[in-house]
Amino acid sequence: MKIKWYGHAAFHIVTATGIKIIIDPYESGSYNGALSYGKIEEEADIVLTSHDHADHNYVNDIYGNYTHINKEGEYEAHGVKIKAIPTFHDNSSGKERGDNLIFVIMTDGLSLVHAGDIGHALDAAVIGEIGKPDILLLPVGGFFTIGAKEAEKMINELQPKITIPMHYKTDKCAFPIAPVDEFVKGRPNVRLLEETEVEITKQKLPDRPQILVLQHAL
Repeated sequence: MKIKWYGHAAFHIVTATGIKIIIDPYESGSYNGALSYGKIEEEADIVLTSHDHADHNYVNDIYGNYTHINKEGEYEAHGVKIKAIPTFHDNSSGKERGDNLIFVIMTDGLSLVHAGDIGHALDAAVIGEIGKPDILLLPVGGFFTIGAKEAEKMINELQPKITIPMHYKTDKCAFPIAPVDEFVKGRPNVRLLEETEVEITKQKLPDRPQILVLQHAL
């Protein structure tokens, strides 16, 4: 599969059979311009939105006869299996920022997990539902989500082969969150890529866990 990071928590996944999946598309210019990544204007077969905030649920510029998944449950669309697991956007059972979905996507013989805006530690039940992901897309910026320390704990619990950090401060995100440097500093097996996209297959998974930092595409 090919994984492209638009920016923030938004990704474009293309499976080996050409199915296009867009996850957590943001509204460009939202929050009084604090989120200034470019517009996501692409065709999709499947769209996943983890919660109803403007930086994660803006589908207006996405086109195509796509399947939109934004509620908990187990689904299959275009041969892709998807599990949406209910969690919270904060550490107080949603009282501050509401609900959140963690998506488990099974395709191409791989398990890819997008943690949305997870805001708390995972309990044993959720860890069991997620299983052992090959690829983990994980927020690391803190404040609105888990931060670097909590992300490290989650990685240790889930043991993904590849972690791709998201939802952190960049030149296009003025939110009061930490940059990715605070997550990767001192960590082994970090690859700072110059590309916005990476291709991953079952056969090319690393022997040792890796962190891949992508450039934002928009």
